[in-house]
Amino acid sequence: MLFSSIVFLFYFLPVVLVLYYLFRKWTPVKNAILLVASLIFYAWGEPWFVLIMLVSILLNYILALLVDRYRERSYVRAFLVLAAVLNLGLLFVFKYLDFVLRNVGQVMNRDIPLTNLTLPIGISFFTFQALSYVVDVYRKKGRVQKNPFYVALYIAFFPQLIAGPIVQYASIDEQIVHREESWDKFSVGTCRFIAGLGKKVLLSNNFAIVADRIFDSYQMGGMPVTLAWLGSIAYTLQILFDFSGYSDMAIGLGLMFGFKFEENFNYPYISRSIGEFWRRWHISLGKWFKEYVYFPLGGSKVKNMDIVIRNMLVVWLFTGLWHGAEWTFIVWGLINFVFLVLERFIDLENRPGHGILKWCYTMFVVNLGWVIFRAENLIYAGNYIKCMFGLGGSGFFSDYVLMYLREYGIFFLLGAVFCVPIGKRFNYLIVNKKVRTAVADVLYPVLMMGIFLICVTYLVKGSYNPFIYFNF
Repeated sequence: MLFSSIVFLFYFLPVVLVLYYLFRKWTPVKNAILLVASLIFYAWGEPWFVLIMLVSILLNYILALLVDRYRERSYVRAFLVLAAVLNLGLLFVFKYLDFVLRNVGQVMNRDIPLTNLTLPIGISFFTFQALSYVVDVYRKKGRVQKNPFYVALYIAFFPQLIAGPIVQYASIDEQIVHREESWDKFSVGTCRFIAGLGKKVLLSNNFAIVADRIFDSYQMGGMPVTLAWLGSIAYTLQILFDFSGYSDMAIGLGLMFGFKFEENFNYPYISRSIGEFWRRWHISLGKWFKEYVYFPLGGSKVKNMDIVIRNMLVVWLFTGLWHGAEWTFIVWGLINFVFLVLERFIDLENRPGHGILKWCYTMFVVNLGWVIFRAENLIYAGNYIKCMFGLGGSGFFSDYVLMYLREYGIFFLLGAVFCVPIGKRFNYLIVNKKVRTAVADVLYPVLMMGIFLICVTYLVKGSYNPFIYFNF
C-alpha cells in the first residue's frame, strides 16, 4: 500500500487514527492497534510476505532475550553472530542469491537455474532495524523488550516500514511504552505529511514522466546531448523528491501517533562536497553503516591510513549493494568511495575555494552517479554518459527538450526552488509564534489543504505514481 494512494488516504489512515485516539489513554491497546494496522498495511499487496517479516521478528526477539540473559557468558557473541547470519542471510536469499548465481553462471559459462524469488517490500529496511535491535541490546544502548508485540511494533511500524527512515532501537525504545500525543504534534505531523505528499505526487511523479520517457527512448545509437542531460537532471530531481517526500510522510505519520523520528534528508543538493552530500542524504542509512559497520572496523581512529581506506571501502561496497543486486549499484557505491577518499586527502571541505565551484563539482558527480544508479546495466550507463558528453553521434540539440520544458518547466522551476531551504525558512516564519500573524494562521492551513486537494486530484485521475524505493 502506498502512502500516495486513495486507499491509504481515505480508508486505511482515517480508520487507524480514529481507533488509535479512541484508546490513546491505554498504551497496550493503542500499540496493539498500531501493530495490527502495520501488519495489514504490509500484507496488502502480497499477504505471504508478512509471514517472512513475522519470522524475522520472532527470531530477533528470541536472540535479543538470549543476548541479555547470557551477556556475562563467554559465548554471548555467538548469539550476536547468529543474529547477523540470520538477518543478512534472509536478505541475501531474497535479494542477492540470483545475482550471485547469474554471475557465477557467466564466469563458468553455464546456465545455472535461478530461484526467481519475489523481493519482499522493504526487506532491506526491516532487516537492518531487526539486526540493530539485537546489537543495541548487546551494547546496552537499549533495554531488552520482554513484550514480543512491542518488538514487532518497532520492526513493523507502518510509517517507516517500507521506505525508512531506518529507526535505531535505542531512539524509539522509550517512545514505544511512554509517549504523549498532543494537538501540536498532530497538526505539525499532518502538515509534514501533506508537504511530503506534495513532493511525491506533484514533483517526483512529474519528473518521473520526463526521466522515464527519455531513459526508455534511449537506444544504443545515441541521443542528443541536451536531451541526455535533461533526462539525468529529471531523474536527479525525481529521486530526491521521491525519497525525501516519503521520509517526510513517514515522519509526519509518526508525529500523528506521538512518535518522533529523526530527520532523513537535509537539503542534500546544496552540498559543496560529496562528504557533505552524504551527511545530508538518507541520513539514517549513513548513521546505520557508521554505527554498525564503520566504527566496529575501527572507523577513522586507527593510525594506519590504509586501514581507514579499507574501512571506507567496505562501507561503500555495502552501501552500493544495499541499494540493489546489480553491478550498477556496486559501481555507484565505489564511485562515491573514490571521491570521498580524494576529498579526505585534499581536505576539500576546509580548503579555500569558491562555494559555487564546489557546488558545481558536487552536483556534477552526484548527477553522473544517479545515471549509473538508474541504468539497467553498466553498458547502458556508459553509453548514456557518452551521449551526455557528445560522444553518442546524435548531435547537440533536440526539439524534445523544448517540448518537455514547455510541458514540465514549472515543475523543474519548483524543484529547483525546493532543493534549497526556502520552504524551510517560509515554514519557520509561518509557524513561529513570535513572528506569525493572524493572516498566516489562516493562509497556512488553506495552503496545506490546497496542496492536499491538488494531490488528490492527481491521484483520482490515475496519474503516473511510481515509487523508486519500493525496490529496496
